[in-house]
Amino acid sequence: MADLDRAVATVVRRCLAVRAGEEVLVITDAGVRALGEALRDEAAAAGGDAVLAVMDERATDGTEPPRMLAAALAACDVFIAPTSRSLSHTAARKRASEAGARGATMPGVTEEMLARVMAVDFDLMAARSRAVATVLSEGSTAHITCARGTDLVLDLRGRDGVADDGNLTEPGAFGNLPAGEGFISPIGGDGTAVVASLAPLGLTDEPATLTLRDGHLAGAEGGLGPEYFARLTAHGESGTNLAELGVGTNERAILTGSVLEDEKILGTVHIAFGASAGIGGNVSVPIHLDSVVLEATLEVDGVRVLDAGSFVLPIA
Repeated sequence: MADLDRAVATVVRRCLAVRAGEEVLVITDAGVRALGEALRDEAAAAGGDAVLAVMDERATDGTEPPRMLAAALAACDVFIAPTSRSLSHTAARKRASEAGARGATMPGVTEEMLARVMAVDFDLMAARSRAVATVLSEGSTAHITCARGTDLVLDLRGRDGVADDGNLTEPGAFGNLPAGEGFISPIGGDGTAVVASLAPLGLTDEPATLTLRDGHLAGAEGGLGPEYFARLTAHGESGTNLAELGVGTNERAILTGSVLEDEKILGTVHIAFGASAGIGGNVSVPIHLDSVVLEATLEVDGVRVLDAGSFVLPIA
């Protein structure tokens, strides 16, 4: 419990820097309520005027919260969302950030995960995340390969990379916790990705092969691939939109089947489909599902970021 207590304190006091008198909203659901209560209590101990809101579990990642909670998000100073499904890519979260609230989403978090992954060397993780974000921002083309058959080319032109480094202290700052990635919303891409972990389905015994064509997921075969594809196509063409390219930068993250952690694993690449409006794209749809490529090699305009799962990008 000591490790969990330290992790909860890190979320509230370091990552979000809750101050006396700030209105703090903690949104959770039944599956994560105990952690939500711990975060609310810590926010109150830090001097915040903290409120816990327990909602029903959402249908899928990206499903909007109830309207009353959307209004509360836009009115608070700080929000923390340990939930079973992700609120990261909802319009409600985006409006809250635009209104100046700073906050963290924690979709699929567990107490064990939070205690372990938040024990990362924050300064080193942050330096990696910033270096990745810079390369993605400055680049025009990303090429991803892996020994299992991934061969994917993505167009990054005109989009800005973001460092998910756990520093959420400025007005409007947003990220998810545990932190540890650099990411961007590509404008398009083609090729094949062979993935091992798929949100919200978990680990696939047989690797799933995803086929991208003209910036959309055109098909998925093997393992959990067909079910993943079906969940996205249920939302029409927007559901298959290529939404995100990310690079994991957290050495404490391990492969568990929870994409919140899996996408942060140092040396991995993740790609996501569906909503992108909240991270620099222009597609709004009530779903955003990630998938993780293990032991990836990534080059951006010829600059090698990953080499067969090893992080090789120089950092300041």
